Amino acid sequence: MAERWVHGNVVQAGEERFARTLVQQGLLHPLYRSAANPDDVDVVIPIHDNGDPLGELLASLRGLHVTVVDDASSEGEAVARCAQRYGADVVRLEENRGPGGARNAGALATSRPLLWFIDTDVSLDNALDVLSRLQANFQDPLEGAVAPRIRGTRGPTLRDRFEEQFSPLDMGDRSALVIPNSVVHFVPGACLLVRRSSFGDGFDDSLRYGEDVDLVWRLHDQGWLVRYVADVVVYHKARDTWRGWWDQRVRYGQSSSELAKRHGSRLAPFRADTWTLLTWVSALVGKPMVGLRIIDAARDQLRERMRTTTDNADQVAGELVGRGMVRAGPLMARAAVRTFGVVILLSALHPKLRRRALTLFIVGTAYRWRSARLRAADIPLGVADDVAYGAGVMSGAVRSRTLGALKPHITKSTLGLRNVLGLKPGAGNL
Repeated sequence: MAERWVHGNVVQAGEERFARTLVQQGLLHPLYRSAANPDDVDVVIPIHDNGDPLGELLASLRGLHVTVVDDASSEGEAVARCAQRYGADVVRLEENRGPGGARNAGALATSRPLLWFIDTDVSLDNALDVLSRLQANFQDPLEGAVAPRIRGTRGPTLRDRFEEQFSPLDMGDRSALVIPNSVVHFVPGACLLVRRSSFGDGFDDSLRYGEDVDLVWRLHDQGWLVRYVADVVVYHKARDTWRGWWDQRVRYGQSSSELAKRHGSRLAPFRADTWTLLTWVSALVGKPMVGLRIIDAARDQLRERMRTTTDNADQVAGELVGRGMVRAGPLMARAAVRTFGVVILLSALHPKLRRRALTLFIVGTAYRWRSARLRAADIPLGVADDVAYGAGVMSGAVRSRTLGALKPHITKSTLGLRNVLGLKPGAGNL
């Protein structure tokens, strides 16, 4: 059945339960075909003192029911005139509530079954096509929200070219269910289609940044599916100034501490079991034999567990443990640089720590380009991106008085100290 579905065949009568199981686990990405129905959708556009792109966005949304929420803009009359020119409704807030509060106000002012939140700096080549491909997913009654891929807008500046490859809103080129701690662990609210009945209390308007992550994770916890559709692409403009670009990254980092208060270890900089972490730390500090002993013990344990089910247990165990360890190292280095980049660079100032700190920083930085074209001009921006985000994480931790976003999540392992030391069960007192 699965083989047929992978090649594009439809789910037939009697196959629904198996299909549902695969969909719920994120192993099967369903494709639905239907035309857009604008009468089921309310478009909500929050705006605060960024009126220049509003007209262009509204022009691309002709034929849709649009509500512009003016979040206490200083040029409220200009916003209202622009919205009225394109037939959009306007909700004016006298006090600034932030993006979450503005979106909530738009939701309260409308009534259609689907809410499409779009930020003013998002551009769509064909809004009706985007809507039809996203809206089709709501044929699944468990679908709570759907998001397209958001890529950086092409442009002539260094920022534009960097954002085109490394926009913080781009979740990659593979469609997936949005699940915490998975490859696609959140989707941004800059362009998000939500079922009104799943929206509940909406965004947490006490969060000025990260409110979209919080909403998506609450939908997941309530049993709704949140889907990322990478084949549907919209574009997001980079910040106009270097200061704005830097501040954006810092604020994204600062949001992690408040999110950690609500969602715990989901905001951990990385997760690994004790032995994997110890293997790579031992290599970094110049004690590779410790790591090799751990790898041997893990391979031996897995081989014993697989002997009764696999003919070539030695080969399979070796490949699984080897690949797992090799993949874990760069991932942890990337996570460490992303969160602790400032600390790592400061450590490089110490003569005894310089080589190890620079090795860690170079590996963690280079991992960003594992599947992207390397351009020399992007390297300083990549470093600045990581440093700004990490500085935001640390300043947010100080401001929120919580270390949740700074603490790695150490997971349990079936490998024990006896295995690593090569002791037989019952030997000694360990």
